[in-house]
Amino acid sequence: MTRVGRIRTEATASARSFLRRRTAVFFTFFFPVILVVIFGALVRTQPTGGGLFAEPAGYYIPGYLAVVVLFTPLSRVGSEIARHRDGGRFEKLATTPLSRGEWLLAHTLVNVGIIGAASLLIFALVLAVTDAEPVVSPALAVLPVFVAVGVALFCGLGAVLGALTDSQDGVIAASNTVALPLLFLSETFVSPDLLPAWFRPAVAASPLTYFARGTRAVVHEPAAWAGDLGVLSVLAVAFLAAGAYAVPRTD
Repeated sequence: MTRVGRIRTEATASARSFLRRRTAVFFTFFFPVILVVIFGALVRTQPTGGGLFAEPAGYYIPGYLAVVVLFTPLSRVGSEIARHRDGGRFEKLATTPLSRGEWLLAHTLVNVGIIGAASLLIFALVLAVTDAEPVVSPALAVLPVFVAVGVALFCGLGAVLGALTDSQDGVIAASNTVALPLLFLSETFVSPDLLPAWFRPAVAASPLTYFARGTRAVVHEPAAWAGDLGVLSVLAVAFLAAGAYAVPRTD
C-alpha cells in the first residue's frame, strides 16, 4: 500500500470512529454555538463603551473561530493517543507500515474536515445573531486556509500533550490548562490595549495570535495577512513534526 493509501485508510477509520461517538459529535458543534449565542446575542458588543466586548461585533469573529480551532484538535488528538495507548493499539500499529507521521497526518486531515464544518457553522451563526458585517473581498477566500493551518498546528500540540499525559482525564486537564490562557491572551476576545503594558509583548509568543490577527485582517479590518499566515504555517510544520516525534512507538 502506498503512503497516500495508508493515510487515507487511517483517516477513514478515524472519521468513522468520530461519527460513531454521537456525544463527541454533538459537543464539537454545540459548545461553540452556545458561546456565540451567549456572547454574541445575549451579552452583545458595546462599541466605544469601554471594557470587554467594546469592539464592533466583527472584531470577535476570529475569537469565535479560535474556540474550535484551538480546543477541538487539542482534546481530540490528545484523547485519541490516550485511547490508543490504553487499548494497546500502538503495539499493533508498530507492526504495520503506517509511520507515526502518517498516523498524525491522517488524524489531522480528519480534524481539518470536522473543524472546517464547525467553523462554517460558527461563521454563519455569528452573521445571523450579531450585527457583524465581514468585509467581502477576494481575501475572504484565505479564511479556510487559516483555519486548516491553525487546526494542523494544534493537532501537533495535541499529540505532544497526549504523549506527555498518562490518561484521557490528564489530556483534558492539560488541554484546558493550555487552551484557556491562549484563548483570552491572543488578541481574540481581549484586545491588547486592555492588557498591562509589560505583558503585551508576550502576546506575540502565542501561536493563536497569528491566527487571530490574520483572520481579523481578512474578515474585519482589511490589512496585510500574508505575514501572519507565513508565521502560522512555519509554526504548524514545527508543531506537527514535534507531534509526530511524540506519538508513542509502542504502549
